[in-house]
Amino acid sequence: MTIAAAPAPKYAVGSLVHARGREWVVLPDSTEDLLVLRPLGGADVDIAGVLPGLETVVPATFAPPTPGDLGDQYTAGLLRTALRIGFRAGAGPFRSLASIAVDPRPYQLVPLMMALRQDTVRLLIADDVGIGKTVEAGLIAAELLAQGDARGLVVLCSPALAEQWRAELRGKFGIDARLVLPATIGRLVRETPYGQSVFRPDGAYVVSTDFIKSPRHREDFLDNCPDLVIVDEAHTCVADSTAQVSARTSQQRYGLLRTLADNPDRHLLLVTATPHSGKEEPFRRLLGLLDARLATVGFESRAGRELLAQFFVQRRRADIREDFQDGAHFPSSRDSAELSYTLHRDYRALLAEVLAYARETVRSADGALQQRQRWWSTLALLRTLSSSPAAAVRSLNTRAGVQEADTPDEADHTGQSTVSDPADTDSAESADEVPGSLLPSAASRVEEADPDGLDADEKARLVAMAEAAGRLAGPTRDTKLKKLVATVTDLLDSGYRPIVFCRYIATSDYVAEHLKKVLNKRGAEHPVAVASVTGELSPDMRLNRIAELTGTDENGDPAPERRVLVATDCLSEGVNLQESFDAVIHYDLAWNPTRHEQREGRVDRFGQRTDTVKALTLYGADNPVDDIVLKVLLRKHERIRRATGISIPVPQQAESAMQAVFEQLILSVETPSFEQEGLFEREQLPVAEELELAWESSAEREKASRSLYAQNRIRKEDVAAEVAEIRAALGTGEEVREFTRRALGALRGAPADRKQGGFTAHTDALPQGLRDAVTAALGPRHPRPVVFHDAPSAPRGEVALTRTDPVVAATARFVLDTALDEKFPAWQRPARRCGVIRTSAVRRPTTMLLVRHRFQLSLPTRDGGVRPQLAEDARVVAFHGRPEAPQWLPDEEALALLEARATGNSDPGFATDHIASILAALDTGLMDELRLRSKAAAKELEASHHRVRTAARARLAGLKAVPQGDPDVLGVFLYRPAATIQLGADA
Repeated sequence: MTIAAAPAPKYAVGSLVHARGREWVVLPDSTEDLLVLRPLGGADVDIAGVLPGLETVVPATFAPPTPGDLGDQYTAGLLRTALRIGFRAGAGPFRSLASIAVDPRPYQLVPLMMALRQDTVRLLIADDVGIGKTVEAGLIAAELLAQGDARGLVVLCSPALAEQWRAELRGKFGIDARLVLPATIGRLVRETPYGQSVFRPDGAYVVSTDFIKSPRHREDFLDNCPDLVIVDEAHTCVADSTAQVSARTSQQRYGLLRTLADNPDRHLLLVTATPHSGKEEPFRRLLGLLDARLATVGFESRAGRELLAQFFVQRRRADIREDFQDGAHFPSSRDSAELSYTLHRDYRALLAEVLAYARETVRSADGALQQRQRWWSTLALLRTLSSSPAAAVRSLNTRAGVQEADTPDEADHTGQSTVSDPADTDSAESADEVPGSLLPSAASRVEEADPDGLDADEKARLVAMAEAAGRLAGPTRDTKLKKLVATVTDLLDSGYRPIVFCRYIATSDYVAEHLKKVLNKRGAEHPVAVASVTGELSPDMRLNRIAELTGTDENGDPAPERRVLVATDCLSEGVNLQESFDAVIHYDLAWNPTRHEQREGRVDRFGQRTDTVKALTLYGADNPVDDIVLKVLLRKHERIRRATGISIPVPQQAESAMQAVFEQLILSVETPSFEQEGLFEREQLPVAEELELAWESSAEREKASRSLYAQNRIRKEDVAAEVAEIRAALGTGEEVREFTRRALGALRGAPADRKQGGFTAHTDALPQGLRDAVTAALGPRHPRPVVFHDAPSAPRGEVALTRTDPVVAATARFVLDTALDEKFPAWQRPARRCGVIRTSAVRRPTTMLLVRHRFQLSLPTRDGGVRPQLAEDARVVAFHGRPEAPQWLPDEEALALLEARATGNSDPGFATDHIASILAALDTGLMDELRLRSKAAAKELEASHHRVRTAARARLAGLKAVPQGDPDVLGVFLYRPAATIQLGADA
């Protein structure tokens, strides 16, 4: 059975038509029966469908300027930049760059180049935390959608990151995705016609992975899933088959991805900063989703490594540092330091009591199961006491999770997931609850047992420990908290805005409460805003609390500069905090070095305006628990990272090494380690030595293999020239800044420079249409005046001076619309289509034309066909002499005229006559020359696409660019030499 193709449209893509009283540009996807049109000069939101059989549609031409519509010396530059900023169908080989609100760095285009090499895109993007994996995945998605190689998009992620993904897709890539979460599914079902699926193959969605893997929704999703899938934190979807920590959940996720990947036509992008947890099997299963051969091929052979290089891209910070030497916001360094404190004598006494209790209970256990249960419950108590008095009190009043275990192995699996920070857990999403330490004793089998299963003596002992922990609260006896207060104060006084990361909800709330009191005590000169964000809050509530801390208040006043965010590791993955914070304090040591990297990655990432970020680690100099974690894990990890430049995941031996050392602490040491010379100075345990050797071996293997990955074989220089050319065609950063400032100044926005760069502008005095657009983009309570940043990103309620920022784009659209419509008041028209300028920049009369070319660009598709696309380009051309006999200038001389400054006035009547004579010549020789230039521009466009497709090894058959209609003449400007002797109004 064959399906007839839709009949070709009467009007080619890029041609002009007149319908509904205005001019339109014909867009791709038009057919003979339905024209998809965009208003000339309009935005994508104005696109409409017109039925030629029911409405009058006729060919149209672009109206020339009116000779009397004269502007000043800045008119030409404003008009040209407004036109280029407004382009959403750029002519360059990367079709999406004209419509995205991000300026990608050269290294971020390497995954895109890899994707263009594949018929069905399958990639694992594993770049370091903070260097732009979301942007890289978004670039690929935007390009596949722009080229028509993908119809729809779905992002699978944790619910905590769903809103952020939707905001990134909408704000940076113009993709409006629907959230599919437990909280939204009811509304989505109600909005969907009866009998139809919530999902459409051509839709865009951000979906909770755990929600959609459930049997209730899984089959519907699989049947209607879009053809492009992005999986965030992909490492959580695979697990070692020998482990049971979160194994069931991981297996369900993996089963979902395996089914999606079995469709050979589905594009699949896996995104994670930690693809390898130190265990080979999960890594192989992850790679096997991309290509079945990767699950078994030996990477020791060159053929195996070359196969991997087609699907795997991983760069470290050192690899891409040079791409941020042109003023982009990326920290140049991370200032890391360890800060020690000494336990208060009462804290030390309680820790000694807990160690003694742990030793007694573990040694007196009846059988292997009870021993493992007691081991994990006492370890939980030790860790919570090291965290805070509040966490210890909570643990002493909570039943231990290991109590439900039926075998020693089950006890170990439960203990690892609740007490340790194993590398193969799903995430930190629900891991910040305080683990309980209460276990029933042997007395639970006798009639007089306490309801909690504790005999009277043991209960009294635990109650006494809980009461002692409660008395330690506050900076007087809790020297860790006291050290934190001093550290936070120093950071705030130095202009930093820190995040304090804690392990437990109880600790986070305890720390936040005391910081609020101490930092805002009576008489404090500068108040400090403090908030606690933990897993106790829903993902939306977390974002709202951060917004309350960092955003404007209900009166529109900006957030306080002196602010502190206290959080658990529910914020250590995925959430971007670089716009509002620039320092991290590890209040509690993570028992997995990767968690520290993730925490620091929240601020040390692309978009951070502070050149040097801080990363400070607190530890107890006489706390044996901190001593073990620092020496077995954290310091070794940091030493290997500094020596090799690579952050290596914790090897499989780490858990056994940690347990062995803690066993020595709890079972073998009769006096607390803080009364000794030190646990490791006396003897290095064999298991710890094995861990160090395995770690160093992994580092060497990783370092040796990096040179064979694809990102080292695709040279970003191959595309850098094309990207630079596209950026120049669409408007450079300096041009965008100058345009926005000058346009807002002309429109009564009163811009004023800021010491830290950029400027401010008052939007309340702008014309109504532009003022409404600013309010729609920034919100009705945005700060006033509005801050404009010389940066690719900006905090909420402020503006980034990039061409696709909503406020910049709205300003350009307003300037262009008013230039084309003479009905607007004169003060609302900063750009005009004509001008006569007296200037010393020319020695003879010189005419400059601002021209827009439109092309139908035919791009080869992955199935062997050809897809038509619209491409637009703006050019400046100029000639000396009379329009009947022009002497055309080189392109660089024509562009230089935009910088010419007026040195005298021209009589309006004289100027109008001269412009009229130039316009009359457009119907003769001038337009012939413009048509030739349009054909030449089409050849250049073809060549640019050919170069990029050749570098990407993509298809070339059918690639072609054809001009559509005559070029549009948007502006005509005559430059006349400055008069040496002024004889009158115009000499």
